[in-house]
Amino acid sequence: MRFDQPLRVSARLAPPLTWAALACLLLGFAGAALASAAEQTATTLCAACHGPDGNSVAPTFPRLAGLQREYLAKQLDDFRAGRRTNETMAPIAAALDPGMIKELAAWFAARKPAPGPATNAALLELGKAIYMDGNPTTGVPSCSGCHEEDGTGSPRYPRVAGQHQAYTVQQMLLFKTGARTNDRGSMMRSLSERMTEAEIAAVAEYIAGM
Repeated sequence: MRFDQPLRVSARLAPPLTWAALACLLLGFAGAALASAAEQTATTLCAACHGPDGNSVAPTFPRLAGLQREYLAKQLDDFRAGRRTNETMAPIAAALDPGMIKELAAWFAARKPAPGPATNAALLELGKAIYMDGNPTTGVPSCSGCHEEDGTGSPRYPRVAGQHQAYTVQQMLLFKTGARTNDRGSMMRSLSERMTEAEIAAVAEYIAGM
């Protein structure tokens, strides 16, 4: 036997590859390709603002890691369709096809959220009170009713725990002024209109530390 020759296995000795096994093999390759495409897009197109793993370090760019895939897909669809406006995100979303939007949303949803940024302790008491109980005097409902007590949210309402204070304040003010209008049933616009800027800042501090 010569060791410089490639080893050949007789077809008669190799176990037969069933159609089921072949299908599983092909599906596995397809799944890996999709995952790779989404990861490549996330780490090249999105990483500069949102971080390589979705945990943005820039306070005005949202953390996407752990956000619900349904919510993320909706936001990208809204940017693509012009229902949500942003001069940076609009052209990026327009370049994504519906399939890649779903894959990207699933990829970011599967990332592990990093611990929230440091918070201003002086605002935490007020922020927690509004988040948990709202403000009955002005008709502001609790945030926990939609986003859960721990801020993890649901498929319908996004995770807010650990989000940057500056980004949360920015978006709440956009809802408050009517500049952002893609909230479900005008819920966020109605809520933020009744909140003072001091209350918004306090809630943002509280959820950042969750």
